[in-house]
Amino acid sequence: MGSVFHSGEAALQAAAGSRERLAEVGTRVIRQEMPEQHRAFFAGLPFVVLAATDPGGQPHATLLAGPPGLLTATDSRHLQLASLPAPDDPLHPLLTPGARFGLLGIEPHTRRRNRANGRVQARGADGLHLEVTQSFGNCPKYIQPRRAVFDPSWKPGARAEHRLSLNEAERAWIAAADTFFIATAHPSDDADPAHGVDVSHRGGPPGFISVEGNTLGIDDFAGNNYFNTLGNLLLNPQAGLLFPDFARGGLLQLNATAEILPGPPRRLLLRVSKVTHHPAAQPLRWEEASG
Repeated sequence: MGSVFHSGEAALQAAAGSRERLAEVGTRVIRQEMPEQHRAFFAGLPFVVLAATDPGGQPHATLLAGPPGLLTATDSRHLQLASLPAPDDPLHPLLTPGARFGLLGIEPHTRRRNRANGRVQARGADGLHLEVTQSFGNCPKYIQPRRAVFDPSWKPGARAEHRLSLNEAERAWIAAADTFFIATAHPSDDADPAHGVDVSHRGGPPGFISVEGNTLGIDDFAGNNYFNTLGNLLLNPQAGLLFPDFARGGLLQLNATAEILPGPPRRLLLRVSKVTHHPAAQPLRWEEASG
């Protein structure tokens, strides 16, 4: 098996001084199959974050939620996801057999998160069968504790709004956020598992995201030094951002172009080019949880 890290990730690891260590342990921290603890973790989740790319290479991310059994591992290499994005979600037409996907399972109240990347194997009326080619965990840093509970009485809100720029209410929403998700992708759509789609969590205290017009800025704090997100952005600056509204249940999906500014701390600028706002899109209740 070759390196589990592609050239963009390796370049940033070398700059951070972690390349030698990760080159040695890479195949142990990023596996081709899911360990039993990841399979059990996924099975207990009421929601997952899913990402895919459109034909132009633009990544998109969404949140899918459901009752227990939303996500099940049929074996160490396959997941069954019992949900599909809404018809007005940018991901809805993209999740076809053979499409690359990135999946993040996160449990904010325990600060656990695990990732699975691969390809869609089949799509049915009620969900997706996913083939996993990369499986790995993440450190618990910067996850804001809250508990997600599936709400069976939920009813969808109005259809999504599509615009080319943020409005003032959305700028305020982002400026007050303590959590968002970012989808990125390697520019090559080939058979190398390292050249996939990835979706990851970003968090911090309210105000950790600066907002100036349609440009968002965040400092990139040290994590596991894999540089999955920034490594992709180094090669393909297109990003898909997802902001959940934990109070009102909305979702904000943004297309953005990224610029990586050298540090320390390294800073990420995200210039928004498209906005999709889904009112009352989450069939979840969010409850307080102690940190």
